[in-house]
Amino acid sequence: MASPSPKRTAVLAFIRERIEEGQPPSLAEIAQAFGFASVTAAKKHVQALADAGQIELVPNQRRGIRLVGRDAPGELVSLPVLGRVAAGVPIGADIVEDAPRLRLDRRLFSRAPDYLLKVQGDSMIDDGILDGDLVGVHRSNQARDGQVVVARVDGEITIKRLEHAGDGIRLLPRNPVHSPIVVEPGQDFAIEGIFCGLVRPG
Repeated sequence: MASPSPKRTAVLAFIRERIEEGQPPSLAEIAQAFGFASVTAAKKHVQALADAGQIELVPNQRRGIRLVGRDAPGELVSLPVLGRVAAGVPIGADIVEDAPRLRLDRRLFSRAPDYLLKVQGDSMIDDGILDGDLVGVHRSNQARDGQVVVARVDGEITIKRLEHAGDGIRLLPRNPVHSPIVVEPGQDFAIEGIFCGLVRPG
């Protein structure tokens, strides 16, 4: 079998880096990162990596790229559904006592999640996170700039992209009809976890 081209190797490294940061890249993001003239060019590289067995493609998902061998095939993880998270204006924490649990294939997620939250709202639709989705969350109180995080602001929970702006923090929606949330100095704020994939019921 021929060795992959330097460009294809670089695309695979980019995919791996983005997954380690929290979620796989979209084809448009791959095209932008490598200066491809179209998404079609990115798709050809991604399909070639899949044909070579270096990644897996999940049908009908905008970010449906998975690395091979990160988890044992078919390994199931039991995850509690702890409540809701707002993709829009933050909603009060809705933690369910004796939460129901779902058994899911761990390969659905870029890293091992600790729990699931049900999305309410449409502020993250450009990242493929829709109202009603169950998002996997990896517990962490730290995140890098640009990662999708679950954050607590004044006791309310939201899911947004994290942006460090100067000395402050902004939580960015991925839908132009929504405004960023600016975290003011002294405001109660904490990162609860990092988004690591989703399940779409039905």
